[in-house]
Parts: sequence; structure tokens; C-alpha cells
Amino acid sequence: MPTDADPTARTPQQQLQRELLRRARAKAAGHPPAAHDASPEARVPAPGDPARRGGRHPLSRAQRRLWLVERLGGAGDSYHVPFATRVRGPFDVAAFATALTALVARHEILRTRYTERDGEPCQDILPPPRTVSVPVVDSPAAHAPALLRQEAARTFDLAAGEAVRALVLRHGPQDHTVLLTLHHIAVDGGSLQTVADELAVLYTAATDDGSHTLATPPQYADYARREHDQIPGLQTELKQWSGLLADAAPPRLPLPAQAAAHDPARPAAVHTVPLAPQLPDALRTLGAERRATLFAVSLTAAFAALHRVTGDDDLVIGVAGTHRSGTAMRGLVGLCVNTLPVRVDLSGDPTFTHLLHRVRDALLEAQRHRHIPFDLVLDHLGATARGTDGTALVGVTCDVLGEPTVLRLPGTSAEYVDIPTDGAKFTLSYGLDLSDARQPRALVQYAPNALDEAAALATVRDYAAVLDAAAGDPEIALSKLLGRSTQPPSGNQPGPDAPQPAGPDGVPGARTQPVSRTAPAAQPTPAAGDGAPGSTEHPAAQALRAHPQVVDAAVVQPAQGPPVAYAVLNDSVGPSGNELLALLRRSLAPETVPAAVTLLDALPKTAGATLDSTRLPGLPAPSALSGPRAAAVTATFAALLGPVPAPDDDFFALGGHSLVAVQLAERLRRQLQLPLTGLDVLQARTPRALSALLNERAAQQSAATAAKAARKPGRSGAVRPGTVLVTGASGGVGAFLLRELAAQGRPVLALARPESAHLITAEGVDVVEGDLSDPAGLRDAVAKADAIIHAASTFTRPEVDLAAMDAMAGAWRRGPFVFVSSVDAYGHPEADQIAEESPSHEPVSPYGRAKLDCEEMVLRAAGTEGRGGASAVRSPIVWGAHQRLREQLRWGAIGRLYQSAHEGGPIEVPRPGTGGHPWYGAAWVHAAALARAVTECLDRPVHGVANACSGHVSWHDLAHDLTELLGTRAEIRETDDVPGDLDHRWHYDSRRLARPLRARPGEERRTVLAEMIDGP
Repeated sequence: MPTDADPTARTPQQQLQRELLRRARAKAAGHPPAAHDASPEARVPAPGDPARRGGRHPLSRAQRRLWLVERLGGAGDSYHVPFATRVRGPFDVAAFATALTALVARHEILRTRYTERDGEPCQDILPPPRTVSVPVVDSPAAHAPALLRQEAARTFDLAAGEAVRALVLRHGPQDHTVLLTLHHIAVDGGSLQTVADELAVLYTAATDDGSHTLATPPQYADYARREHDQIPGLQTELKQWSGLLADAAPPRLPLPAQAAAHDPARPAAVHTVPLAPQLPDALRTLGAERRATLFAVSLTAAFAALHRVTGDDDLVIGVAGTHRSGTAMRGLVGLCVNTLPVRVDLSGDPTFTHLLHRVRDALLEAQRHRHIPFDLVLDHLGATARGTDGTALVGVTCDVLGEPTVLRLPGTSAEYVDIPTDGAKFTLSYGLDLSDARQPRALVQYAPNALDEAAALATVRDYAAVLDAAAGDPEIALSKLLGRSTQPPSGNQPGPDAPQPAGPDGVPGARTQPVSRTAPAAQPTPAAGDGAPGSTEHPAAQALRAHPQVVDAAVVQPAQGPPVAYAVLNDSVGPSGNELLALLRRSLAPETVPAAVTLLDALPKTAGATLDSTRLPGLPAPSALSGPRAAAVTATFAALLGPVPAPDDDFFALGGHSLVAVQLAERLRRQLQLPLTGLDVLQARTPRALSALLNERAAQQSAATAAKAARKPGRSGAVRPGTVLVTGASGGVGAFLLRELAAQGRPVLALARPESAHLITAEGVDVVEGDLSDPAGLRDAVAKADAIIHAASTFTRPEVDLAAMDAMAGAWRRGPFVFVSSVDAYGHPEADQIAEESPSHEPVSPYGRAKLDCEEMVLRAAGTEGRGGASAVRSPIVWGAHQRLREQLRWGAIGRLYQSAHEGGPIEVPRPGTGGHPWYGAAWVHAAALARAVTECLDRPVHGVANACSGHVSWHDLAHDLTELLGTRAEIRETDDVPGDLDHRWHYDSRRLARPLRARPGEERRTVLAEMIDGP
């Protein structure tokens, strides 16, 4: 069962692997025939050839946007580009692998990794690979959609240079589906046609054992460099283009009637309406008569439909522009697109023809500025181009979808295969789908957690109705095309005059929890606002009180500056003030959002039981920030954004954007030694709120450190005999390992990052500060220990995990070494029953591949140069009463199942027998049992691989357990579809460590799940 954040991703080539590992893997995978290796493009180019260019190159502006999305997290598969073709006829897999290898050799962008240097992202071109793997899976055609979706959804490791991967499904001797999955950072729509055309030529050359006549292609790094060098000269045009977009704002779309659980990947939903087959030609004629393209006509209909759903007259819709022009860019593979914001005035109830003229002129104006990167425009506009929640200007887009690209190989027929991705890049996208000339369609794709479903359904119908009506009579006014009502359909439309009460997750429309109320005192002035009818209480106070984890709240208006909110939680563990502030920003009008939310143990009261505002922290002088963290925050804001900010200046208003947020967080994290991320900065947004967040985290760190110091005196730097080094000690598994080692009386040296060291409080444990990315520190720690348990993992950065193991195995000179590995190392075996040390089977995730390679390093080193025995303990999902493990249950590999149960379902699970497999479910291990198994290996090494499973549970039974324990009683449905995160059907034999894995009282499945659910 995959246990990392991406359950099914496949490994990239890792630059830090030893050459022996690289050769061994290549030998195991096999290479194409020698005649194919002799292809000119398959050879490693000679020094000086373009394909051998190394060094760092700047990212294009479009690449920077995608790099930041990946860096901030939550993109899901929104920016994956699956390209699949059903190929019928003789298909040579080896020749296709040779062609794909040659394609990657020709185009540097397909073998480029993305790194960071001095705070700036850059791209490094890697050498051409010797071969590109093309796995082949035998699969009935009926099972292909699920396998293709699963493959397309697997994450990419951009830091390792993975931008393209292949999969071939063999349905019969002459019936295959060929899938290439590429990352959008490396390709755009124009690139796909080049990829398809060149693959056909290279495939022909490989099958004929001949050469090809393809010209040397232009390279994307040169394009990115030119764009980078031209940006300083764009300032005059940038100022002009930004001026035309001044004061524009994202459309105010109806929010969902019931807020969905937060999902950064924003899974997409689609609604379609069929159109008459003759309608596209009628629309082309309409446009030609008015000097407009079919795209402009479609875009006009989208504006009309958006006007209906929002009621706004000043609207912006984004369209895709391209930087491809001239013969110099012919054959270029890369991301050469740009978002063009088209701003149109819909006031005055224009006719469709009149509106078409407005749209055509606005579109031409946007295209005149297509060479100006969109993110530069956003940076220039600042906070005025964003919604109150930081949403960028373009949240709605429009496109016309033509005939899709297919892979046409000689001697075969080609059929396009559609693979829907789960992510929505934008809140709402309109499309005129002409991919099937016999059945055109109007469609909308939207993000269900950001747009009401009824509104989405209504707007696609409006879009189709406008297209149809305009073809018949384009001189009809908009009000008559769609009826005179301009009120939005169902959903919660946010507005400055009617803030919605917030519920459990702080968004409008969710249920509220009644709590006792306290009247605020008079000095400083209690902040009043547009709260409930008849109430003078500030709406932020009402929203905070409605949160199920808040028992009391107040908002006060200081003599200077904006309102400040205070909240009291019903438990010691709950949302931070920063998280509550982010929820208020999502649910309230901007003028009612306080500058910060400060958490208190209790609201201070006067003798008359009213709020004593004189005792509230931070008052009465909120205009000034004090303290070392406040000074650091202010200085870092100034260093990255220019002028010294006021305490309540907005990050976006100061010119901040995602990259600056990442840089700001990393600087403060290094300086203050406190955990902080770019997402924290984007949520806090002001120096005051960010300082408050850091103060909370510093207080937590200090309290834990003081409590630890009080429990035991400090020790000297001497390491005690028999000391066991434990990495990952501050994590969930690490906590149980420390507990077990302490119970056995073993001295422990725990490796922890500086900002997390205070979390280690177990008796008998010395802490050494270090990190997996510090090989020298790892070597020093290993040299001090008499035994090693390596349980740490980055989960998402395999190259760091490999470098860390290389350093540790190299420094290991005595005692046993136990590596906590993962069943992900088995990959996707064909058999359902997996014996210990069974060979791995593709696809193997980057996480699983890194575990395999780490195992090989330590097992190969065991018994040499004084080293003891080695054990690789492969673990499935780990459950236990620890906050990190609770988070894994809620948001990790099976997080979607948990969230569905938490929300009340319905929950869909694979039906037994689907795909020919009798069982689907999860292997799991109790953290305490895993700790016993791992420590057992210190005394009795297994000298190889051992599995560590407490049991196996079907998805149906797990869903039943979760719904009962959560009290939701959600409906559980069995389906013939197998989602990627539930495509697990393996039972793992655990005989070697059966004794320590035997369940003890309290380690039953239902018991541990109850502990995890009932915990904070």
C-alpha cells in the first residue's frame, strides 16, 4: 500500500545513485536491440553538441508559475498532460522505446530538472539517458481506463528531471494503448503535435534500422534565456497593459451551498450540453460576417453566460496566448503559452452583435500584448488584481477544443483516448467542444469547492442557449437571449452587505454550534458590524463563535488601526490564530476582516463579567510591533518587498507573490529556527498576523523545551556505550521507537531538525541536531553510535533520501543497522500474495524506488569492515495514537476515504473481483508493533528484507469502521471503478518478524482507529 503523499508515482533517474545501481537497474530492465541503439539520436552526443549543454538556465515566466504551484503543493494532477492513443496493428515496443529515447535526447526540456539557487528557481539540463523505460502491462480493454487514469495521476519529481514517462497496455497481439504522460512545465498544446510527429519518424527509423532526416530542433532553454533577457525592456508596455486592466477584479462567483472539505488540488467537475451538428458552421458564418473568428464568437457567449451568473458588468475572462511565431520556433518542445486577460464592459444590455464587437476589440488588444508574461502583469497590478482571499485576476477561462492529437505510427490505425485528470486549473472554464464533428458540445469545467454546482449547471445551459440563439438572431439583446433576470442562480453569493455566518470550517453555509456569549467592554471600542439582524456584534466575532472548536471570541476596535480579534479554544489543540484568520478571509467581506486573531486561554473579564479590554494583549497600541520576531518579520518583508511595511500592510498589496512567499518563509525559518512555509505567509499576509503565528510556534517550542529540561538534567557530550542512533525520532514512528528503546533500557541518540528537537521528550534520549540533507552531520552521528535505526524519510525527495543513506552506510563501521523501509518497494506485483523478499514489479513509485535503492546500499555494506548485520523492515500504513500518524490517516495515502467518511459520504470502494482481483484493501501495522519488530532486529538481524504487518483490512470494512467511529453512518457503495488511491490488492507475508508483531491488548484495528479519531 503506498504510504507516501503520492501513492502511485514512478521513479525518475536519480542523479545521486551509484553507478552500480544505475547499471544494475538498466540490466534488469533490458535495453532495445543493438541496431536500435545505433540510431544517431540514441547515441550520447559528442561534447559541444547542443544535447550535451549543461549548466543552469533561468526558467521562463510560465515555468516559474508552474514551479511555484508545485513548490507550494496541492496541484494534484492539474498540470499533467496525458497523451494516449489506441494503436491497432503491428506495434514494436522496443522500437517505440528507441524512438522515445531519441526524442528525449533531441529535446533538452524533456530531460531537465528544476532546482533553486540563491532563492531563484533554475533549470539544469541533464545528459541524454541511455534508454527510456517503456513498461508493458497486459490488460483487457475494459480495464484500461482505470489503469490509464492511475498512471496519468502519478506525481512527477521535477527536482530529479522527470518530465515524461510511458506506459503501454497490451490488449491483444495487435491491439495496444500507448500513453505518454508529460508535465505541463515541459510541454504545451503545440508541443504535443511535434512530439507525435517526431515519434512517428523516429519509430519508422527504428523499425527499419535506418536513420531519420529530422532537423536539429531549437531548445527551450534558449527561448527561456531570451525571454529573461527581454523583460527589462518591457516596462513601458507593461505599464500600458497594466493600466488597461487597472481596477479589474476576479468575477464574484456563487460559492457552494455547502462548503466542501479543503482540497488544494480542486478536483474538477464537468457539465456538458449537446449542440446541433450544424451550429458550429452557423457560428463561423456569423463571425465571418462581423470580422470575427469562431473563437471570438464562443468567447462572447461565455461573457454573456458569466454576466448572467454574476450580475457584473465589468468582467475578465482569460484565454490562452502563445509565444510561438516564426520559423525559428518550429519544432520547439516546451511551455510557450501565456494567459491573456480579456476585459469587457457588458453594461447597457447590448445585443449579441454589439457585445461581439466589444469582445473582438478587447481580444485584439490582449493579443497585442501577448509577449508580456501574465505574472508580470499581476505583480505590477498588485493586490488590486486579486480577490479578498488572494485569488488571482483570471479565475474564469474560455477555449475552443478542436480535433485532438494522436500518435500515428506506420502500419497501424490510431484512435484518440481521453483521460480525464482530477484537477481544475481554474474555478470555471467554458469550452466549445468540436472534437467530434458529429456531436459538438458546450461544456464547463469547474472546481466544486469554489463554485456552486447548480450555478455551474445553469451557466453551461446559458452558454449553450446563447450560442444557439445568437446563430438565429444576433441582434437580440442579452436580456432577451437569456431572460431579463440577472440574479445569480442558487449558491451563496458573497457581498459586502451580507456576510455569511461561518461553520465548522469557517465558510458560509455550514452548520453552527451554539455557545455562551459575553458582552464586550466599552474601552477600547467593541467592533460592531453587519452581523445578524438586531445584533451589534462584529461579524468576525459571530463567525469565530460559530466554529466548533471556539468557545468564546471578541473583536475590539483600537484607537488606531484595524479591528483585532481574540478567540478561546475548547481544547489545547485546535486551529491556530493564523488558520482562523484565513477562514474569516474566506467567509467575510474584506472590510470586516480583523488584522489578526490572537488565541487566549480565556477572555479577561471585569468584576461585572464583561470583557476587560485593558488586559488584552497587543492593546492599546496595535500600530506598533515589538519583540525579536516582529522585528525579524518586518525586516524580512522590507528586504524582499522594498519599503518597511506597516504592521497591517497586505503582502499582496506590497507586491508579494508566491515565490516571494517561499523566500520569506525560508529566511525566517533559518533565522528564527521556527517551522514556517510559504503557504503560512500567503495565509497570514500581514506582518502582524505572521508575527502572531511565529509567536504561537515559539511559545509551543519553548514550553516543550522547558518541560523536557525540568524532567532530566543535561548530560555531557559523551555518548554512552551501546547507544542506538535513531533518525526520524520526532515523527510518529520515531516516537514509538523511542518509547520501546527506553523500555528496554537502551541509550539513544536521536537525530532531529533544530526546529523539531524540542518535540523529543523521552527519558534516556540525547538529541543531536541534524538533517537528511546534511551528509556530513549524518556521518558524524553514525560514527558515535553502536547501532543504527534509520526511520527518517523526506517522502517526496528521493534524491535526498539516497544521498543520506549513502552517507550513513559509508560511515557505518560497527553494530547492526535497521532500515525502516516500505512495502511500496514491491511496486505493483502481479500476484496478490506477496512473500518476503519477492522481486519488485513496475510501476514503482519514486518513494518505493528510493527505498529499494537504500535497501541495496545497506545490505551490500553489511558484514564488511567491521559492520554488523543489516535488516530492511518493510512497513505498510502505520497507525497509532500520535499526531503525525493521525494526520497521515486524515490526509495521507487513504485521506480521501477518511474525508468521505468524515463528511458523511457516500463512499465508493472497489467491488471484490473487479479487474480479476478478489480483494481490495490496505495492509497496516500498529506503530508499537512496528517498534518492537524494528528493535528485535538490533539483536537478531534478518540479514535481508522482512515485512511488518499487523493485518489487512478491506476498503469496505475500513470505510465501515471509520463511519461508525466518526458517527456519520455514510452510505458505502461498491463499484467496478478502482480509483488510484484505492488500487491496492496485496497481502504481505510477515513470518520473519511474527513474534514481535503479535498484537498486544489495545492494538486491535478498531481500538487504534478509535484512538486516532478521538485524538486532537
